[in-house]
Amino acid sequence: MKTNTIKNLIKKVLQSDERLWNEEKTEFNQNLLIDLLEHIDEKIIHLFLEESELREKFFTKNKSLGVFVFKSKEFQFFLEENKIDNSYTQYKNRIGLTDSKKFLKDTNDVVLDFPYKDCVLEGGQSSEEGSDTYFEYDESVTKTEEKKGWKAGEYNEKKAKRKEVFFNQVLAHDEIDRLLDHKALVGWKRHTVNGEEKVTEIKRNKEGVITENFIIKGNNLIALHSLKKQFAGKIKLIYIDPPYNTGNDGFKYNDNFNHSTWLTFMKNRLEVARELLSDDGSIFISIDDDESHYLKILCDDIFGRKNFIANVIWQKKYSPQNDAKWLSDTHDHILVIAKNKEVWRPNLLPRTDEMNSRYKNPDNDSRGNWKSSDMSVKTYSKAYDFEIKTPSGRIVNPPNGRCWRFGKEKFEEMKKDNRVWFGDAGENVPSIKRFLSEVQDGLVSKTLWLRDEVGDNQEAKKETNNLGFAGAGFETPKPEKLMQRIIELGTKPNDIVLDFFSGSGTTAAVAHKMGRQYIAVEQMDYIHDLPESRLMKVIEGEQGGISKSVDWKGGGEFIYCELAKWNEIAKKRINAFETFEELLGFYDEMYDKYFIDYNLKIKEFKEKVIKEENFINLSLDEQKKIFLKMLDLNQMYVCKTERADSKFGISKEDQDLTEEFYDEGQ
Repeated sequence: MKTNTIKNLIKKVLQSDERLWNEEKTEFNQNLLIDLLEHIDEKIIHLFLEESELREKFFTKNKSLGVFVFKSKEFQFFLEENKIDNSYTQYKNRIGLTDSKKFLKDTNDVVLDFPYKDCVLEGGQSSEEGSDTYFEYDESVTKTEEKKGWKAGEYNEKKAKRKEVFFNQVLAHDEIDRLLDHKALVGWKRHTVNGEEKVTEIKRNKEGVITENFIIKGNNLIALHSLKKQFAGKIKLIYIDPPYNTGNDGFKYNDNFNHSTWLTFMKNRLEVARELLSDDGSIFISIDDDESHYLKILCDDIFGRKNFIANVIWQKKYSPQNDAKWLSDTHDHILVIAKNKEVWRPNLLPRTDEMNSRYKNPDNDSRGNWKSSDMSVKTYSKAYDFEIKTPSGRIVNPPNGRCWRFGKEKFEEMKKDNRVWFGDAGENVPSIKRFLSEVQDGLVSKTLWLRDEVGDNQEAKKETNNLGFAGAGFETPKPEKLMQRIIELGTKPNDIVLDFFSGSGTTAAVAHKMGRQYIAVEQMDYIHDLPESRLMKVIEGEQGGISKSVDWKGGGEFIYCELAKWNEIAKKRINAFETFEELLGFYDEMYDKYFIDYNLKIKEFKEKVIKEENFINLSLDEQKKIFLKMLDLNQMYVCKTERADSKFGISKEDQDLTEEFYDEGQ
């Protein structure tokens, strides 16, 4: 049977399996098909068996058992030689932009969000393969060892079980270096109580450390690497609220990653985040049940398991979700990890007015307010079990099975010092007076944070709505009281706080009100509607969130700037086109001005493909995808070293501020 006939039959059969296609049935996931077949997916196997031609081609019948055996390797080979794809994929492959290579060693692909292809396990096939031979002197041997030919009093040949070898070489090293190189910064502006101002200098302390607050627009992985020279080892607290990878939490990032891809996405960012933390710094990460336990293991690997502090449970909502299919979730996790647990210590939480109100002074003690506490304990000691005579003359003993907290001599000392309370009439069982002036000036945080203490999702939405940001497109802001708790635990005034998933800007807003220096990074365009505009309102003295509790009156300033875009500009323009004619008219400019994927067969595309009727008849979305595929994703932003190139159009002021930002300041 002809190859094309077999190919068309396979495509026809697989059209009925929605798992293998995108929603428009224009893109086919061949890797998923192979994975399903390797796991003997019954649905696909049955589909193939129902077509006699495919059954004859890819199955062998075992006559004795009367069963068909699928020839998996032969089918995979057929797929490799004869792609089951659509017009879009055919054209993409034809012009040199194929996604697949047969062997890892043959590829130089580097993806923007997941640049490292490392930790490749060599992997032995058996316990003996590659075993290390060594000789050991044996004073005696067992009967089992004698059977192996070993003899007592001699050096016997032994084999050590091999250690698995990991290759940690980074592929396409030059491309990764360029991808993560310091980037030019543009669009500088300073927001103050007097409004927007031009940035003329970057303020530093006498040690040369930048003391400015920053909001930076751009890809957070690239931004983090651009922050390293100035801020490595200087960030006291990192808080992030990354995409939860649930596909439905309203996050504007890709929130439906393949699980392993999501872990790689997080790994790349957490590795550089660790470099930015000071030795006494910590990171707090919000996450839910879908990925929390996997993220904990990833953090163990990056930060060291010994540096894990706690898994905080935050009550994010009050009302149950009545339409929940299983259980209604009411909490999120906040993973708390130290850079170095041996030196990191959380601050105490401030005491509340409610706590202090429990202290009174009914006897006008000169030491101030106090409250009574039980003088008996459960741990029994006969020496501490004695009669006490109250001032009214009544004889009292400790409750059954208990004893007093101390012996007779210590009791008499405390009684003399007016630290024992017998009640207003002097006839109560004695209790100890605990003075407010002597208690610990703060509280140790627990790991259960309830909504009445730190707010919930509903409160957070009210905060952003009251600021005028309703409908700004961010569905899951965090309440200011939650961020206040985290910043209280992890920092002191003037410490640096970093949030590289800035989202609605809560972290920066709270840090500003609490007198901390902050850096907020956000890639999405809502950075203007939320973080930037929100911080402008904070400077003006807005009174939402924690403002009243910290007596916020307004003031301060921050700098806004952006990673200088290159291919990112072309990407944005392509996505905005509404007709094929616009797209086609952009090709020459894209080729001349932007960085094109080196695999692109330019002549084939320009002289043939772009003129063919089948290509013209592709949907606009598919045509856009091909144009986007032409762009080199490692060149989305302008490197600092190339900022003076006229083709990027970076102003002299932005060039100079970029230089000043990366300067050591000494």
